[in-house]
Amino acid sequence: MTDAPAGKAMRAMLAPSQRSLWGSLGALLASSGALVCCVLPAVMVSLGAGAMLAGLLTAVPELIWLSERKGLVFGVATLALLAAGALLWQARSAPCPADPALARACTRLRRWSNGLYIASVLVTAVSAVFAFVLPALD
Repeated sequence: MTDAPAGKAMRAMLAPSQRSLWGSLGALLASSGALVCCVLPAVMVSLGAGAMLAGLLTAVPELIWLSERKGLVFGVATLALLAAGALLWQARSAPCPADPALARACTRLRRWSNGLYIASVLVTAVSAVFAFVLPALD
């Protein structure tokens, strides 16, 4: 029964890294909405797959809703990125456990969180270019 407090302490030490991982996953999900709303149609039309895009929009009409509300989609993605960034910032100096196995898990969680966050920022930036910059060049 003495392992229960130690296990609880270890979970508490890993908690900031786990929260930042979930925050980064949430940001990636929100960024993916921006990708689907704005990049997917442009790329499909550019590749000559307009008929496939029409079929996709017939099968999944929610994509039209996302495209019509791209400001909302990008607002949610930006808020998710800000929240994930705050969680990563908070967890950046949190101590990892002294146990080597748990320290490796902590380090791996931080790497994954940072990688997912960077991917989310890149996806949102590329989507913003397709949604706002390229149409303004016409």
